[in-house]
Amino acid sequence: MSKQKFQAVKGMNDILPEEAALWEYLEDVLRGWLRSYGYRNMRAPVLEQTALFRRGIGEATDVVEKEMFSFVDRLNGDELTMRPEFTAGVVRATVEHSLTYNGPQRVYSMGPVFRHERPQKGRYRQFHQLSVEALGFAGADMDAELIVMLRDLWDELGLTDVRLELNTLGMAEERAAHRLALIAYFEQNESLLDDDGKRRLHTNPLRILDTKNPAMQDLVNAAPRLDAFLGEASRAHFDKVQRLLSDVGIAFTVNPRLVRGLDYYNHTVFEWISTGLGSQGTICGGGRYDGMIELFGGKPTPAVGFGLGLERLLLLTQDDLKLNVDTSCDVYVVHQGEAAARAAFSTASQLRQMGLSVVLHCGGVEGSGSFKSQMKKADMANAMYAVIIGDDELAAGTLSIKPLRDNGEQVTVATNEAASYLMQKIAGA
Repeated sequence: MSKQKFQAVKGMNDILPEEAALWEYLEDVLRGWLRSYGYRNMRAPVLEQTALFRRGIGEATDVVEKEMFSFVDRLNGDELTMRPEFTAGVVRATVEHSLTYNGPQRVYSMGPVFRHERPQKGRYRQFHQLSVEALGFAGADMDAELIVMLRDLWDELGLTDVRLELNTLGMAEERAAHRLALIAYFEQNESLLDDDGKRRLHTNPLRILDTKNPAMQDLVNAAPRLDAFLGEASRAHFDKVQRLLSDVGIAFTVNPRLVRGLDYYNHTVFEWISTGLGSQGTICGGGRYDGMIELFGGKPTPAVGFGLGLERLLLLTQDDLKLNVDTSCDVYVVHQGEAAARAAFSTASQLRQMGLSVVLHCGGVEGSGSFKSQMKKADMANAMYAVIIGDDELAAGTLSIKPLRDNGEQVTVATNEAASYLMQKIAGA
């Protein structure tokens, strides 16, 4: 049979052990931060019915039109999609399991999502998101709390080059009136629209406001603004969000062209943007989506949340994270000879049962190598101590223990005392 070399699918990257250690550290930071605000983990499937995202995200969005990985199940003909974001699946699960029956819920999800985009730095076809959802909370105070949460996270991670943009999308009837005004305005200026603008004119004219095309900036700047269509309740909600943020010293810019790329938003929308990522500077975005639970068959329930891209966050924080990541082990067990190998296997098991992290030098007696080569591998493993077992130790019923991270002297201890000796040393380190 001929050999064939395979590579990862384009835009779906391998995360190797050294980099994965940074991921694990960051994920631990995120989990601790979320617990401090009362959020609990929720896990929905990677695969959902395609119709879920069409309805929840919006037929005319870029995600649904161009970016989803969808296929037909060969067994039953179901149309399925690999999740392009978390919120639709979380809301589906909330309705299916009556999650808010006994009151509001704070939940989060974390893991891979999939979009068929052009791969670029910090933006891949399989990427990872943290999605945070506050389900059943109607007040502007929850909108503001999510933003304050994120400010606290940036502080914990040492991020300083971030800024906050806010907008309000009002309520459904206000957006509908604004939509009609936008269509009329852009129809009068259709010759100035690019191909994307013409395609979105009658399906999603609000997204035209978010264009990055320099040739359309004057046209977009003169377009009807949503704030002219907002009623008293919508204005009051947005004003309260701004007051609460100002009360805790969070600076922000109101950006009337901030619309987000998903149809389910209403009232507050926001983005945190970093200057450290070039033109693709958004590291976190979110907002309120009060109508979505009802859209999926549940009772009318307010909701607000955000999504945070982990690849982008790692790009901004990896240098600082490396200073905190611990890839060491407590003990590396080296040995020489068949009898010593058996004793080393038992010793490593006993030390692990005492709660120590232990790497046993493996490879069989023939591949074990010299003590010198094994000690080099112990050093590469960042072990604090090497436990050495050879013929002399076996004959005497002892183990040799050598400190590897300081200039301490190698000592010999009785085999049955090695675990307590190491526990005492490591606890005092």
